[in-house]
Amino acid sequence: MANWQRDKEGMGLWEHRGKVAVVGWGQSYIQRRWDGVDLERSCGGTSKESILKAISDAGIGLDEIDGLMTSKETRAEQTWAPRPYFAPPYDTEDGLTYCSGEFIQKELGLKNVKYIESDAPYIGPMLGMAAQAVGDGMAETLVCWYPMVNLSGRYGHNNPANNSNEAKGGNAFTLPWGYQSGAMFNNAIVFQQYCQRYNTSHEALAPFVMNQRRNGLLTPWSYYSLHEPYQLTKEDYLNGRVVEEPLVVYDCDRPVMACAAFIFTTAEKAKKLRQKPVYILNHAQNSVRGRSTMATLDEHQEAVSSLARKMEEGSGVNIKDVDIFNPYDGYATFTQQFLEGFQWHGVGRGEAHDFYADDIRVEGPHPFLSSGGNLGTGRTRSALHSDSIEQLRGTAGPRQVNVKAEIALAGSNTPDACGFVMYSSHQGS
Repeated sequence: MANWQRDKEGMGLWEHRGKVAVVGWGQSYIQRRWDGVDLERSCGGTSKESILKAISDAGIGLDEIDGLMTSKETRAEQTWAPRPYFAPPYDTEDGLTYCSGEFIQKELGLKNVKYIESDAPYIGPMLGMAAQAVGDGMAETLVCWYPMVNLSGRYGHNNPANNSNEAKGGNAFTLPWGYQSGAMFNNAIVFQQYCQRYNTSHEALAPFVMNQRRNGLLTPWSYYSLHEPYQLTKEDYLNGRVVEEPLVVYDCDRPVMACAAFIFTTAEKAKKLRQKPVYILNHAQNSVRGRSTMATLDEHQEAVSSLARKMEEGSGVNIKDVDIFNPYDGYATFTQQFLEGFQWHGVGRGEAHDFYADDIRVEGPHPFLSSGGNLGTGRTRSALHSDSIEQLRGTAGPRQVNVKAEIALAGSNTPDACGFVMYSSHQGS
């Protein structure tokens, strides 16, 4: 689907504002890794589980589904190597380490599918792409699912560049710094720039990370609720194993094996279905290349400010009217860029760490990242969106905020490369 992104300022109000809604969502069982044996816990198994839950949640039939969308984005960094991964009769990884639309169409016996996109981007922009597809008439009832795949063995070690004894070409400036071609190192450098500029420190992140774990424990399906049901303390955090100074292990989301699914349809159809519709007001993306191989604090800050302007312009909603804010927290060290760039609850540059020290609990006046995000639920990325939907529906259970919950904003990835979606409980908000 060409030209679907809203990645530039000046594009105006989104043409499908309020005309597309999310009407169902489902979450699979979540575990640390797949053992390579239990097919119900494979990528295909967790995808089917989450999709069937989403279908049940929406109250629709299989024959109503005419669109399928998913992403292979997680496959590239989270697979075993070298091939073959499995003994015969497996002649494909489809349904094992990734799960295409064609696989789901066959497994569920879907008869009326007219649109399939099996290679969408990661979940932030993918959900925007799904909303655009329904708005453009590619499908009326579209199922979108996002698997997170984590297999036995070292995470991401199958990248051929990581197995080389040489760092050739531009890789010389990134690969020596480790995972994801230096992404963690780059974010550590940006965080150090932030601390120097605003006279703060890594310790100031403790209240935020602890609250993320708390919100995750209020989520019954989260990794920590199911497998490590204890609250993180400040002492735990400050004495956490150092990954890349000053990052500790609790600053990093934990890779898991899980899948979440969402059902998009037209506003007209949504009003006839089981659940209270959650309408899409806008979607916007960032893909900003800095001046060098490593981004700077200034570049991150400007990227998020631009994203906020795009989101306001396309939705017609001022950020000060956003009630639920679920930005990305893959590393705790960059989440403050979203908080300050969007100026949620009036937080300005350099003020995020003071904000963290205030009451950010779901019961309080500033329920920041009520989802618990990736730090609190495991590296699902989807919790940012499912919590936004639940909060607007009023079905978040013990995580339900006490403040007004009518407009939500959620998204991922890093400040300079991300996709966000704005949700509303009212079509005309």
